[in-house]
Amino acid sequence: MSEDRPTSFRVVVLGGGTAGWMTAAGIAKLLPGLASVQLVESEDIGIVGVGEATLPHIRGFVEKLGIDEASFMKATHATFKLGIDFRDFGRIGESFIHPFGSFGEELHGVGFHHYWLELQRHGLGGPLGDYSLAVQAALANRFKPPAQDDTLASTYGYAYQFDATLFGPFVREFGIGIGVERHEGIVTSVERDGESGEVTALVLQDGRRIEGNLFVDCSGFRSILLGQELDVDWEDWSHWLPCDRAAAMPCTHATEDLRPYTTATAMPAGWRWQIPLQHRMGNGYVFSSAHLSEEAACDAIRAAAEGEPLADPRILRFRPGRRKQSWSHNVIGVGLASGFLEPLESTSIYLAQMAITYLIELFPLGGAIDPRDRDEFNRLVDMEYDRVRDFLILHYHATTRDDSEFWNHVRTMTVPDSLADKLELWRKAGRIEKYSDGLFYDASWIAVYVGQGMLPEAYDPRPALGNPQQLARAARGLTNAIRQEVATMPRHVDYLTREAARIAEAA
Repeated sequence: MSEDRPTSFRVVVLGGGTAGWMTAAGIAKLLPGLASVQLVESEDIGIVGVGEATLPHIRGFVEKLGIDEASFMKATHATFKLGIDFRDFGRIGESFIHPFGSFGEELHGVGFHHYWLELQRHGLGGPLGDYSLAVQAALANRFKPPAQDDTLASTYGYAYQFDATLFGPFVREFGIGIGVERHEGIVTSVERDGESGEVTALVLQDGRRIEGNLFVDCSGFRSILLGQELDVDWEDWSHWLPCDRAAAMPCTHATEDLRPYTTATAMPAGWRWQIPLQHRMGNGYVFSSAHLSEEAACDAIRAAAEGEPLADPRILRFRPGRRKQSWSHNVIGVGLASGFLEPLESTSIYLAQMAITYLIELFPLGGAIDPRDRDEFNRLVDMEYDRVRDFLILHYHATTRDDSEFWNHVRTMTVPDSLADKLELWRKAGRIEKYSDGLFYDASWIAVYVGQGMLPEAYDPRPALGNPQQLARAARGLTNAIRQEVATMPRHVDYLTREAARIAEAA
């Protein structure tokens, strides 16, 4: 492939921060010698970052770049994450954890949740979370990396919780070290080819021209190239996802222990997050401005914070949705320039990483953009956004809450056909729609369905053919094995301390 590509092929990334530097570093590292990479950013333009929670996919990206995990975690004050604890979403007073791992294991081609449903029918067995090692480790505030084998200790994954204001600079230093050329400056105009309409150069405030063949728009919500210059339409999803604001406020830790999970607690007009970092706790209230004022949201997050505030709440404004095309002409949108879905399931960095992965897979061959590659990129990105959208809507729609106008709206609203089909499949047969691409597979959907009290009317009949007492004994054996495995894990905070000591010794 590299023999056909001109060495003068130039990629220009507009915007730093998480999306920009992940894109630049990813191309430079994973497509070495195939293109030069330049990034334009301005220190005068801030980034949207409040303390990021992520999904396990970020680990693969960090590993591909060759970044040492412990060093990265030290630089970003990161903690480990085994899942998300959802509180008060289905009913007030109830909670469940969406784990980065499985519930039990499939037997004779039948998913574990069907056996669990059969146990429930007989009044046997405990909560579904009892059969997940990730859930039990999270509740015990314990952590160790999963085993690399086929044992129980391998049945979970993990992600990171880190300071977003430090992650971008960390990847920037790495990117510059592998050859990314950084330009400090503000773009004042965009030059385009009069015939093709493709972007040819960015003109900076001081008159410099940054020329390129392919431009990646990482300019955040402003979407300077994709949205403003190319005028690619925005598909608004606020009728399904009405939250359009967040009041974010950091505070001190209330206890010395560090939870290895993110907490999402439903509120009258949305939900609030708690993200434990090594040096502080991130707090925020994601809310609908149609149901709550910004001032009231700030008051609510002040009242809910468990530690001492480290700053006043700041308001972030956003629109849920995506561009109708994430690749138009020779411009590709990555991150907020392409779309935004609220942080309920920590998908923001994943969606940027996903776009970078598809870009690398469909990178222009021979220096020319193939329209088929562009169409395939847009199909894949649209699919990812649509599936995440449906999963987020599920958290709101699958509720019995009727205590506020907000929850009455999301409970009774008409959902997308794609989600309605999934709901019908679950209600009628306890089945999850199968797909090979995209995010959130069986365990994720099952966690929310069951966790929010949406049990199916019927399920696979094969578990009912066996002896329920024998099934119950097998289930107890699994929960006992999980308890024993959790007991071998160090406390999350102790594991972090041990890793910090290892780095200090190596320095």
